[in-house]
Amino acid sequence: MKRIFLTVLVFLSAHSAFSQMKAEEADSLMLRKIYDMSLLNGKSYDWLDYLSNKIGGRLSGSYQAQQAVEYTKAQLEELGLDKVWLQPVMVPKWTRGAKEFAYVQTSPGVTKNVNIAALGGSVATPAGGTKARVIEVQGIEDLERYGKEQIQGKIVFFNRPMRADLINTFEAYGGCVDQRYSGAAEAAKYGAVGVIVRSMNLRMDDFPHTGSMGYGDTPVSKRIPAAAISTNDASYLSGILKMNKDLEFYYKLNCEQHEDVQSYNVIGEITGSENPEEIMVVGGHLDSWDLGDGSHDDGAGVVQSMEVLRLFKEVGYKPRKTLRVVLFMNEENGLRGGKKYAEVAKTKGEHHVFALESDSGGFTPRGFSFDADKAQFAQILSWQELFKPYLIHYFELGESGADVGPLKEGDVVLAGLRPDSQRYFDYHHAANDTFEEVNKRELELGAATMASLVYLVDNHGLKQINTAKKEKM
Repeated sequence: MKRIFLTVLVFLSAHSAFSQMKAEEADSLMLRKIYDMSLLNGKSYDWLDYLSNKIGGRLSGSYQAQQAVEYTKAQLEELGLDKVWLQPVMVPKWTRGAKEFAYVQTSPGVTKNVNIAALGGSVATPAGGTKARVIEVQGIEDLERYGKEQIQGKIVFFNRPMRADLINTFEAYGGCVDQRYSGAAEAAKYGAVGVIVRSMNLRMDDFPHTGSMGYGDTPVSKRIPAAAISTNDASYLSGILKMNKDLEFYYKLNCEQHEDVQSYNVIGEITGSENPEEIMVVGGHLDSWDLGDGSHDDGAGVVQSMEVLRLFKEVGYKPRKTLRVVLFMNEENGLRGGKKYAEVAKTKGEHHVFALESDSGGFTPRGFSFDADKAQFAQILSWQELFKPYLIHYFELGESGADVGPLKEGDVVLAGLRPDSQRYFDYHHAANDTFEEVNKRELELGAATMASLVYLVDNHGLKQINTAKKEKM
């Protein structure tokens, strides 16, 4: 009897191992199909070409943003999805106006023009511009050290650079972006008349990098103009200040804040064949800043997300769960689209199980970061070997993405595509973020990598963790 039991046990173990091998082989073959389809017959690069070169920068509330809504909706409809719709969302509308102008005056009649760009949300300077002496600080914490006595009536020059010794460039960005976002609000408390911020850029060049800023609870009458200055000109200004503390800086901004306007998230869906109530999301943000055409930030993420659904249809894979592509509006200066999508999903009682965002540029994919429970992450790690033939090795717990973040609740797993980040901040929010800077093959590899992860999540599911237990962990 014991021998029979052992024989059965060996047989079952062998059968289980054989079944697992067959499943891994099937997964490997499906990933190969997905990569082949994206690299040999991809659509993402053509979509990006149109978004970038026919429409251009897509600032929230702009005519170009509306064009992008209409274009991507039409393209999703052409894919023959089960459902395509627009989700209304009110977004802020800020316009840059005429091109900014600035110079450094070292003595009467002796000036040097410098490259600046208004930060998104800034107020304009007075009609004749703002001109004042400059005080350089290395961050918001420096303001208290100098105090109102030294700051009042001056332009504060925030010159903390991104740390070049950090391999993770997003960590370097996070270490100094507070001076861009909150610098004007904080400097105004000390009587500053304006703010200039060193561009968030690891490279030395002449491109000022814009980005979102806010005034907090600063009264409108107390708000001061804020602009980014290129890294080359920031270094020049810092150097010349060491020799001449009495120099003056002049700049003119022509921006304007308007009333909120209606825009849309663009959503396309393939209804699940077995578990339609379980929803997976892939997405990027449709809006961009206005200096370039937003190809890396985040046209790349938009077209890669659209491509995931197209690839499934092309390889003949019918998702078991419902798969949605969501092209979020207003990530750059408000996150209204991401918040609205999550709000509507909660109101409808929708059950999201997975959401993947691409918002780190169209560079060579390296892997993913996951906002997941440890048990869920352990399951995901079991798929890592399937990606190694494509040189995808980075699987780490961490942040996912700004637009899918509001979906975080219960057992939903959030993920972010992680491309190589070393060049990303060369282009981020600047005039050189253009179509020519995106490599077709890298973009297509990213789309295939996203589709492969979504396939594995759909085909194998994700562990469901008891919410109450999870909260205690």
